[in-house]
Amino acid sequence: MAFSEFKPLDEKSLIEYIKTNPVLSNKIGNNYDDLNIKEVGDGNLNFVYIVVGFAGSFVIKQASVEIFELGFQFYLYDEIYELGFALEALPYVRSIGESWPMTKERSYFEALALKEHGRLCPEHVPEVYHFDRTMSLIGMRYLEPPHIILRKGLVAGIEYPNLAEHMSDYMSKTLFYTSLLYRTTTEHKHDVAEFCGNVELCRLTEQVVFSDPYKVSQYNHWTSPYLDQDAEAVREDNVLKLEIAELKSKVAFIIGFCERAQALIHGDLHTGSVMVTSNSTQVIDPEFAFYGPMGFDVGAFIGNLFLAYFAQDGHADLVDDRKISYFIICVLCVYYISKPCIVECSGPRVHFN
Repeated sequence: MAFSEFKPLDEKSLIEYIKTNPVLSNKIGNNYDDLNIKEVGDGNLNFVYIVVGFAGSFVIKQASVEIFELGFQFYLYDEIYELGFALEALPYVRSIGESWPMTKERSYFEALALKEHGRLCPEHVPEVYHFDRTMSLIGMRYLEPPHIILRKGLVAGIEYPNLAEHMSDYMSKTLFYTSLLYRTTTEHKHDVAEFCGNVELCRLTEQVVFSDPYKVSQYNHWTSPYLDQDAEAVREDNVLKLEIAELKSKVAFIIGFCERAQALIHGDLHTGSVMVTSNSTQVIDPEFAFYGPMGFDVGAFIGNLFLAYFAQDGHADLVDDRKISYFIICVLCVYYISKPCIVECSGPRVHFN
């Protein structure tokens, strides 16, 4: 079977694709008879396959022409398996359909960001094994159980003692080493120009972060009727909308992305883009990556910690009243650890040009 042009893969055609790729085939010991393939994408933008064999494994992610916020679901497996996954990009948002088309090129920028962030912080970014631009497909390390999405762990009331330190390490290294504080002007401008091509995902960020929440939009959702008044209050708050407009001018692609291209940011760094165990923290899904304000990543992650904190009352029970300061401690640690970490990263080579 030829794969000279884009085509969405299913479990059957994925096996044929793996057979044509030496890197992926070697990961499973070139044994295709006992493969366990499961599609686990629960987001809107991509197909995600976990590929498991007795000799090894990986994950495949293929971009769709739909829009998504990717999440990962996992299943139990025998300890003899080594696991991985692959992702496939579709050219539209899965939950919306072809009425909201998306370029498949976003997988190219995701692969670039994963490789660059992985080079700078390999402890907290899964390794990329393979990228196919024609097929909009990434093959990468599978984050085996007990890794789970951070958001799910926080909802379950699990505390992660290394989370703040790990996320501070990730943000400090990826933000500092891709900025003009470390790089030459030539290096920086080259990569800024490259990532300006990720315009479709930047447009989506602008819409869902800085526009839709503050007006009537078919894509807005809240717990109705209980939060109807709160939603209306946000839409009617002109002072808030002026503040948001100012932030939008600093971050929006058309106005400010290239003007404030401080560093290669993740672009979608929330608690659904981090997988964790008690001693491991892995940042995934940087397909919204672009060169923009450093504070965008830091603020997005801290904001999600606050959302998790304020949601705890809804998960409280007689055994666990969830009256914990863990989230506030995490916020303070992320904020205050990141700053000295950036200074420590600076070393002898700092450019203020």
